[in-house]
Amino acid sequence: MTTIRNEHLIQSIADALQYISYYHPLDFVQAVHEAYKREESTAAKDAMAQILINSRLCAEGKRPICQDTGIVTIFLKIGMEIQWEGDISVYDMVNEGVRRAYLLPENLLRASILSDPLGSRTNTKDNTPAVIHTEIVPGGVVEVKLAAKGGGSENKAKLAMLNPSDSIADWVEKTLPQMGAGWCPPGILGLGVGGTAEKAVLLAKESLMSPIDIHYLKEKGPSNRVEELRLEIMDRVNSLGIGAQGLGGLTTVLDVKISDYPTHAASLPVAMIPNCAATRHAHFSLDGSGAAELKPPALSEWPEIKWDVGPRARKVNLDEISAADIALWQPGETLLLSGTMLTGRDAAHKKLLAMLNAGEALPEGVDFENKFIYYVGPVDPVGEEVIGPAGPTTATRMDKFTDGLLEKTGLIGMIGKAERGPIAIEAIKKHKAVYLMAVGGAAYLVSKAIRRAKVVAFKELGMEAIHEFEVEEMPVTVAVDVNGVSVHETGPELWKAKIAEERVIEVS
Repeated sequence: MTTIRNEHLIQSIADALQYISYYHPLDFVQAVHEAYKREESTAAKDAMAQILINSRLCAEGKRPICQDTGIVTIFLKIGMEIQWEGDISVYDMVNEGVRRAYLLPENLLRASILSDPLGSRTNTKDNTPAVIHTEIVPGGVVEVKLAAKGGGSENKAKLAMLNPSDSIADWVEKTLPQMGAGWCPPGILGLGVGGTAEKAVLLAKESLMSPIDIHYLKEKGPSNRVEELRLEIMDRVNSLGIGAQGLGGLTTVLDVKISDYPTHAASLPVAMIPNCAATRHAHFSLDGSGAAELKPPALSEWPEIKWDVGPRARKVNLDEISAADIALWQPGETLLLSGTMLTGRDAAHKKLLAMLNAGEALPEGVDFENKFIYYVGPVDPVGEEVIGPAGPTTATRMDKFTDGLLEKTGLIGMIGKAERGPIAIEAIKKHKAVYLMAVGGAAYLVSKAIRRAKVVAFKELGMEAIHEFEVEEMPVTVAVDVNGVSVHETGPELWKAKIAEERVIEVS
């Protein structure tokens, strides 16, 4: 019989969640670096440079890779010979570990979990509860796999109940472009195949916790149908030209994982879940000898990336900007923003539009005339920080609010992550506004450009409150210009055609 103290599981989970908040798995860093070296698209290469620089900064500063520090998912395998020393449930132990991790003063993590999802949607303030999956197995060891999954990638999860004769690769190739770039490629695709609907989704999620190894598979060649399918899907997805951050390029996915399970003769359940550029997972086991120890990686494992867009970037003073100025900006152009901007996400947009539609004045300090709004929910600052990691959130969630806000406030621009949908693009074109894209997965790097921050409205919304930021040379890309031209449409189309053309040349 193995005795494991409650405290050892609690502290191990807390330590692991802190660890993955600022250390990328090294296999991910190496895979992004290899993709960076191969990339021919300037925009995609810039995005990967920011991701790699951000990763190293976070490892050095022990601050979150992304402002969205995720919903915690844990897979537990508990040996049947385990005796727990303590009287609280495994569920409560796990959640106490989550609570400690997210409230640690030295590295506060963002609390994103809301209770009562169909009603008040009240923030639990400590990121609990986790999503916990438990399996009882032979032996006297507890094996733990945990991940912190951001909403931008989790929201792109797909489930299909295919016919047994259908092609999974065809379904993936058709479905993935519909997901947009809000999952922050380049990343990893996890596929679960078989079982029932819920089993397929669990298989997909757990598969994402495996190391990146498709380069080894390419070298040795496939030995079964699953390996053949991994290589086929990897090739077909990267041929779509979606690229880093959806800007168009050679690498969209770094690996494809597939886990399968026996299924009904009439069924072929398939789930697909992407892992984003803030890939976060850890694995450890407890055998009664104490809490788990996760060895910090050496900083020498990170590549030295130099990124200077100064010579080709347009410098913009946000405090002196006008509609005439933004009309000159070109799709795909790099800007360095300085000056003041306001922030706001879903909850703030909803409140603002409700006030405007009711004829009420906006809160004091909220004036959007000739201003930009940044879609962000930052991490709270620690120490001498002005603000914690403050990367962009998925912009399409604000699409339904865009026309109303542009029409009623004098707002001329928005900053967010990934593409805009048709209704937002139409509103941008109608009001001659612009949409700028910041790199998802580079939150700590972005925060370095923020010189001053204060909450100006809706403090009760927590991380969704409206802030005023003063920034200095914050890097962004013109993603939708005043004419409604979107680089998330033109970029992938261009690179899909280039990749196809190069393959024709290779074959001939």
